[in-house]
Amino acid sequence: MKKLMFLSVCLFLFSLSAHAQFEKGTWIINPSITGVGFSVSKAEKAQFGLGVKAGNFLADGIALMLEGGADWSKPRSVYALGVGGRYYFNKTGVYLGAGLRLDRARYKGGDHHTEFGLGIDAGYAFFISKTVTLEPAVYYNWCFNQGDMSKFGIKLGFGIYL
Repeated sequence: MKKLMFLSVCLFLFSLSAHAQFEKGTWIINPSITGVGFSVSKAEKAQFGLGVKAGNFLADGIALMLEGGADWSKPRSVYALGVGGRYYFNKTGVYLGAGLRLDRARYKGGDHHTEFGLGIDAGYAFFISKTVTLEPAVYYNWCFNQGDMSKFGIKLGFGIYL
C-alpha cells in the first residue's frame, strides 16, 4: 500500500512539472500506432495502422491539430487526412480530442470510395522526458455515410513537444 501511495504522489508531482509543455505557442508532433488487433469494426477482421498528428497550442491547454494516417486492414486499406483539436485538462496530461476526417478506402477487389467522418479520442500524455511523452488513448471514428465502417480502438502514440 505504501508503494502504491508513493508511486501515486510521484506521478502527480511529475505531471505538475509538465505544465509548461501545454502553453500557448508550443508545437506538438504525435506519431502513433493504431489498432494492432485491438480495434472493433463490423467490416474488418485484422488490421494495422499508423498515424501522425501535428499542431500548435493556440491557448494554454488547447491545440489545433492536423492529422494523416494509413490503416491496412482486410478487406480494405484506408488513407486519411483530417483537422481537429485537443483539450488538456488541468495541465496534467489527460486530454480529449475531436476532429473531422476524410478517409479514402480501397478494397481488395479494386473498388474504392471516399468517406467523411468524425473522430474522437481520449488519452493521457505521460512524460518520459521533458519534451517526449508516451500517449495511450482510446478512439472512435464515426463514418457519416456507412455506419458499419465506424471503428472503436486503442492506440499508442508518442508526443514530441517543441
